[in-house]
Amino acid sequence: MSGDVIRIPTADGRELGAYLAVPRAGSGPGIVLLHTAFGLDRHMRDMADLYAEEGYVVICPDLYWRIEPGLDLGQDEAGRQRMLGLYQKFDHAAALDDIARSVSALRARSECTGKVAAIGFCLGGGLAYHAAAQSSVDCAVAYYGAGIDAEPDLANRITCPLVLHFAENDDFVPAAAVARVKEAFARRPDIQIYTYPGTKHGFNRPDGGDYDKPAARLAHSRSIALLRRVIGPRYDLEALWEAHTRYEFETRDVAATMATMVGDPYVNHVPVMTGGVGQRDLARFYANHFIPKCPADIAMVPVSRTIGGDRIVDEMVVSFTHDVEIDWMLPGVAPTGRRVEVPLVAVVGFRGGKLYHEHIYWDQASVLVQIGVLDPKGLPVAGVETAKKLLDETLPSNTLMKRWPESAPRAE
Repeated sequence: MSGDVIRIPTADGRELGAYLAVPRAGSGPGIVLLHTAFGLDRHMRDMADLYAEEGYVVICPDLYWRIEPGLDLGQDEAGRQRMLGLYQKFDHAAALDDIARSVSALRARSECTGKVAAIGFCLGGGLAYHAAAQSSVDCAVAYYGAGIDAEPDLANRITCPLVLHFAENDDFVPAAAVARVKEAFARRPDIQIYTYPGTKHGFNRPDGGDYDKPAARLAHSRSIALLRRVIGPRYDLEALWEAHTRYEFETRDVAATMATMVGDPYVNHVPVMTGGVGQRDLARFYANHFIPKCPADIAMVPVSRTIGGDRIVDEMVVSFTHDVEIDWMLPGVAPTGRRVEVPLVAVVGFRGGKLYHEHIYWDQASVLVQIGVLDPKGLPVAGVETAKKLLDETLPSNTLMKRWPESAPRAE
């Protein structure tokens, strides 16, 4: 944890506690983070730290402070039973006032650059929905918020952009409820509603039994896209990526390469599972198995680039002469001196102003054919032709499909 506990004055002259996390830059747009029914626990403080790393000033108020301040329930059965008891005592109206005061307190802080979003999970998801209608936030995100469909009148009061994340198999938010929410916002293109197949309530919580990592990551990416668009901050991801690749392939500087990345980065070359997780192993990989193991004439021809709120997808053709054992692409294969051209896709994720991960894909069969270690005869694989067709779509299709001629139109 990197945050601090602050106090926010309430309507009755008392104070509620809140967890404050500030980005490395020292300032940024604001987020009021609304906790689950388990309270302001370690998970929610971790979430606050994550959003601070993304560039936001985050306040997570303790909405249970009237019942039991500083509550941190466990995820075991005892914790769940206690949570259900506390939820019965929870004063939603008072909590909405606490949220409004948290929004005002955040806007008043010197670290906050002005615009503020509300993000909530579970209990907090429903409250974030209310905040979008009542607390003058600039946008809101709700994860599996229960009861949203029960208050259709609120939909007409929401004027800010909103993202709603639902689990497909949620015991607390059934599919019929999600359908009613979608119907209520059918004519609102600024309201985005997502359902995550196969997931359950709490799919975003790593310490819970229903955690779904792919869904959690996709939902976070969609949330960040909304935040960047509405409240900022806006980073030049393209410049960051180009600086990173320049240090890798031109200056071949390991320290400079690592300096472009977050504290817990990872790289995965998917076809052969090479790379590294964490600063230590990834720096070791770059220093010993990537940067010095790139062919002398390696070159990249850009084909397309897509830039999102927190990622870049690069499509390119990579060419090289196999003049060195390429640990990261062809581990254990001695140099053949053969020429290779292969399509490659890089999916690059960012956190704030740093690279978080790289998922790199290429057609390994095409590479193996071109260096002469895989005989393509009788196999549905191709060599350099895959790169050539990517660059020129008019080249013949279906050359590996022996039955292609059977579907040709018959002459009249």
